[in-house]
Amino acid sequence: MTKVTVLGAAGQIGSPLSLLLKMSPLVSELSLYDIVHAPGVAIDLNHIDTASKVSGFLPADDGLTKALTGSELVVIPAGIARKPGMTRDDLFKINAGVIRDLAAAIAKTCPTAFVLIITNPVNSTLPIAVETLKKAGVYNPAKVFGVTTLDVVRGSTFVAQALGDPDPKKYKVPVVGGHSGATILPLFSQAKPAVTLTEKKRDEITYRVQFGGDEIVQAKAGAGSATTCMAYAGFRFISALLKAKSGEKSVIEETYLYLPGIPGGKEIATDLGVDYFAVPVEFGPAGAVKAYPVGALSDYEQKLLKIAVDELKGNISKGVTFATTA
Repeated sequence: MTKVTVLGAAGQIGSPLSLLLKMSPLVSELSLYDIVHAPGVAIDLNHIDTASKVSGFLPADDGLTKALTGSELVVIPAGIARKPGMTRDDLFKINAGVIRDLAAAIAKTCPTAFVLIITNPVNSTLPIAVETLKKAGVYNPAKVFGVTTLDVVRGSTFVAQALGDPDPKKYKVPVVGGHSGATILPLFSQAKPAVTLTEKKRDEITYRVQFGGDEIVQAKAGAGSATTCMAYAGFRFISALLKAKSGEKSVIEETYLYLPGIPGGKEIATDLGVDYFAVPVEFGPAGAVKAYPVGALSDYEQKLLKIAVDELKGNISKGVTFATTA
């Protein structure tokens, strides 16, 4: 049983994510923080007939510290959502400071907690969190992750749709790289069970996995981005971590992380030429225990890998520079 804190709990990702966490038997206490409405969300959730206790906090009266005290896992969906015409670089200018300040609070209040970054652009915000925790002397690479599970979920969903199969969970499509556009690399050549796609269909699904967020931004006409599906993906990743924490074996999920700090990761980082990358990671009670290499790729995937790495280098540098100079 675990205390989980959601920073940004009243937002369009934070609210449904908090609902899912309230329903989980793996969560004994749920702490919600936001600049508005968090106490109301907490009272709302406390009317649900599950055992976990929910508390809500605002910035006043040292609310952030109270929300984080005793937390074993902190998930951060805080920040603004992407709007039509807004690039992830535009997002960065606003959300970078949010992540830096929240990571600093985590370092001070619950330095041994798992830290999960949902706030976009994850390619840059995770390095900000890592560098902030490093500055405070509390960074544990086995416990700090960027949540890229939505890309994996989309891979399975879109393949099933293309094949006319009503059961997306039947398919496991590894998705590696980053968490925006061309940095996202679905590996259909490694799908289990194996799938047969025409080149046209492969290209179409790859594009949808990479730019699926744009579909939602456009469909919502400025009212939001990928929120409910992101909440589901975040909950799925949190659940995997909590199952591993409780002793379940062979828990493996793709996640974006600082590779050199994880067994097997330094070799992957050297091979790729980049320190941050989403790869399959095995988890244990204390966090990440092994990073798995990307594996054999098709010629098509090799080309996309180079594009992903080249773009990621700039994203990572932007986050590191912000955290170390701001």
